[in-house]
Amino acid sequence: MPEPRPSRRRGGALCALALALASLLTATVTAPAAGAPAPGRPAAHGPGDDRPVVTTDHGPVRGRAHGAYDTFEGIPFAAPPTGPLRWRDPQPAPPWREVRDAGAPGPQCPQFPPLGSGPATGSEDCLTLNVTAPSGRAKGRARPVMVWVHGGGFMFGAGSPYRAEQLAVQGDTVVVTLNYRLGVLGFFGHPELRGATNFGLADQRAALRWVKANAARFGGDPGRVTLFGESAGSLSTCAQLASPDSAGLFHRAALQSGSCMTAFPPGAILPTLPRYEPFVPRSRTEAAGTAAATTLGCARPGGTLDCLRALGTDKLVTPELMQTFSLVSYGGGGLPLRPDRALEKGRFHRVPVVQGTTRDEMRLFLALTQSTHPIRDAREYRARLVRSFGMSAGAVEARYPLASYPSPGLAWGAVMSDVSFTCGALRADRALAARVPTYAYLFADTNAPRLPELPAVEGYPYGAAHGFELPYLFPMDTEPRFSPEQRALADRMTGYWTRFAASGDPNSPGAPGWPRFGGAATVLSLAPGAGGIKPVDAAAAHHCAFWDRLAR
Repeated sequence: MPEPRPSRRRGGALCALALALASLLTATVTAPAAGAPAPGRPAAHGPGDDRPVVTTDHGPVRGRAHGAYDTFEGIPFAAPPTGPLRWRDPQPAPPWREVRDAGAPGPQCPQFPPLGSGPATGSEDCLTLNVTAPSGRAKGRARPVMVWVHGGGFMFGAGSPYRAEQLAVQGDTVVVTLNYRLGVLGFFGHPELRGATNFGLADQRAALRWVKANAARFGGDPGRVTLFGESAGSLSTCAQLASPDSAGLFHRAALQSGSCMTAFPPGAILPTLPRYEPFVPRSRTEAAGTAAATTLGCARPGGTLDCLRALGTDKLVTPELMQTFSLVSYGGGGLPLRPDRALEKGRFHRVPVVQGTTRDEMRLFLALTQSTHPIRDAREYRARLVRSFGMSAGAVEARYPLASYPSPGLAWGAVMSDVSFTCGALRADRALAARVPTYAYLFADTNAPRLPELPAVEGYPYGAAHGFELPYLFPMDTEPRFSPEQRALADRMTGYWTRFAASGDPNSPGAPGWPRFGGAATVLSLAPGAGGIKPVDAAAAHHCAFWDRLAR
C-alpha cells in the first residue's frame, strides 16, 4: 500500500482514511439480477408476478421475494441533495403514484476506492435505503426494527453491501440499511451556512424518520427501533445518541468498534500522522471550508455557497477534500457538545446500549502498512512509543514489553488497540451505564476468517481485527469459511443482537448470560468453542487503569 500524502490542512483526517479500510470487510455491492428493472422505474409485471408490493407514505414499491424473506432496495427517503439542496438538511422525497421498482440498490454516494487508485464513483442522488423483512406478517404482533449505519471513515461505503437476511430471518426482525452523504458533500462547513454542518448525520435522521413513518407497512414496530453501526457507523450512532435532533427516533443503540471516546495518539498507524479524533469543533470545519472555497475560486462575500453549489462533483469530490471533510463537527449541525463530554454530563438519549470492540482492532490498519513502515526491532518499537507518548514511553513499554509478544509489530498492535479502541469504549461504557442499561462485549475470535479482499501479510496475523465481526452478523457475497464452532458463534451473536432489538436486553433462555455492565468482569467475550462466550475482566486484560491515568 503506498503511503498516503498528508492533507495540508487536516492531516488527522488520514486516520479516518485508515478507518475507512474497514469498508474492505463488506461484500462488493451485489449487481441487479439479470433482467431486473433499474431502481426508480415503474415495475413491469403481469398477472403471475408475485413480487411483493408495499405502499409507503410516498408511493408503492415492488421488491423481490427470496423465500423466507423479502427485500426492497433503492427506496428514496429524501430528495436528491443536488443544486440548491447541496449542503442543506435533507428535504422530503417527491411522491409517486405508479408502483416503483425496488429490486436493486440505488447508487452509492460519491466516493473514491478505499484502496489504490481510480476515479470517483457514485451519484449525489444517493439518499436511498433498503429493507429486508421476513416473508409474511408476524401473527398478532409487529417485529422489532434494526437500522444499520455503514462504516468507511465518513468517506466510503453504502448500505446495500450488508446483506441482512440472517438478522431478519433468524432474529425475526425488519432490517433497514441506508446511504448518507460522505466527505465534502456530507461534512462540509462554512460560515455562510450559519452553523449547519454534519449533513450526513442529518441524512441518517431523515432515514430514521422514514422508518418511523413506514416501519409498520413492512411488518415492523416503529416503537422498537434499534440504531446500530460499525466504525464510522458506530461513531454516527454515538453522535445520534448525543444529538437533541434525534430524540424519539430510536429506542436502543448498538455501537461496534467506534465509541464516543475513540481517539488515536500521534503516529498510531504511520509515524507521520498526527493525533486523530473523529469529533472536531465546528470552527475548525468552517475554517477548512473557507480555505477550500478560496482554492476553488469561490471566495465571494455573500455568494460563496452559490458558487460552490454550481460546481460539478468532479471539482469537489477530490481525495484531498474528501479527507479534509471526513470528521464530525460539534457546536452545530445537531451536535451541540463534543460527544464524550455529552456522555460524561449525561446529556444523551436514555436508551439501552450494546457497545464493544474487537480484541485486535488496530491489526487491520497496521497489517496494511507493514510493507512500507514495518516495526522491525526494539529500537524502532521505542521510537514509535516516544512519537506517540513522549515522556510516558518508558511506562508504556513496561506495560507492553517486547518479550510478551511474538514480534515488535504485534506488540505495537496491542498497544494501539488498547489505547485507541478498547479502553476508550470501556470509559464510555461507564458513563453510559450510570444512566442506562449497558451491555459491553469484546469480539475475541483470533482465528476469524480473513476475507479475500484483504492480503495475507507474512508474520502479521489479523487476529480479531477491526470489522472482523461483521460476517458473523451479515452474510457476505464471498462467504468466509466458518468452522462449525464459528458458525455457532455467528448464530449466537445474531441471537444476542436481535433479542436486544426486541427487548432492550440481549439475554434469552438457553444462551450464556450477558451481564449488564457495571463491574470489572462484565464484558462478554465472544469467541467460538466451548466456554468461548463468557464474562471477562477486559479492563485488566487491556491495561485500562493505566491508560485512564495516562489520559488525565
